[in-house]
Amino acid sequence: QVQLVESGGGLVQAGGSLRLSCAVSGSILRIYDMGWYRQAPGKQRELVATITRAERTTYTDSVKGRFTISRDNAKNTVYLQMNSLKPEDTAVYYCNAQSYVTGYWGQGIQVTVSS
Repeated sequence: QVQLVESGGGLVQAGGSLRLSCAVSGSILRIYDMGWYRQAPGKQRELVATITRAERTTYTDSVKGRFTISRDNAKNTVYLQMNSLKPEDTAVYYCNAQSYVTGYWGQGIQVTVSS
């Protein structure tokens, strides 16, 4: 059974940094395109960043230049380095793994940025 477990969230002041990790078990990371999504209270879930199996990356405009997505296939882990955090980055962050056949979600982790 494939499981995704996020870690590294928490409370940080505006301007601070956090690094989220997503550990994949029950499968091998290299077969998946990976993504980070977030959902703020009262809002729809939005795509934050993606990294393909070929390590091509994309970012939503609001995080470009501040967030970096990366992957370590040897550790079966994907990361989201978040710098210069803003209060509007406050949300539950979800990790997603997508193969040709199916997709998986983590349980989500809270990130709160205080002003």
